Amino acid sequence: MVKERIILGIDPGTTVMGYGILKVTGNKPSLVSMGVLELQKYNDHYLKLKKIFDTVVRLVDHYHPDELAIEAPFFGKNVQSMLKLGRAQGVAMAAALSRELPVFEYAPLKIKMAITGNGGASKEQVAAFLARYLKIETEPKYLDATDGVAAALCHFFQNKNVTKQKNVKSWKEFINKNPGRVKK
Repeated sequence: MVKERIILGIDPGTTVMGYGILKVTGNKPSLVSMGVLELQKYNDHYLKLKKIFDTVVRLVDHYHPDELAIEAPFFGKNVQSMLKLGRAQGVAMAAALSRELPVFEYAPLKIKMAITGNGGASKEQVAAFLARYLKIETEPKYLDATDGVAAALCHFFQNKNVTKQKNVKSWKEFINKNPGRVKK
């Protein structure tokens, strides 16, 4: 029986939030959907946060992902922008957690490194790799959509060979359940 899982990737933002849905069958990822939530038309920051929450809940309810991979805010010089971005990320995480979806956070550099091998890659370079790797034929209106897909694919690459352990309460218990993963 081939194992299947769905990964929701999100690139949070208060102007445009990008998302991507990957279906992983066995060890092969494929794109299910990608898109953006356009928020620039709303002037009220709190309304934007509500729209982000509602959209993430809707995506979770529609696609039933197994995990959420989300891009962490990067540290910039504009404190107000960082605060708004952190709120957007927090709301997206809270929406996923409200549906009991596990959340995994990745720094932008880690995502770019996992996708292109270059932590300083541009959004265009990330999108070009994804187009080739996942056979994406249509170019999205915003590169935030491919950034959402990149977060999901980064999570897949990081966890390709990891099996999820439930109810492990200590390192000793983990070692007892996974003797082949311990190097002496």
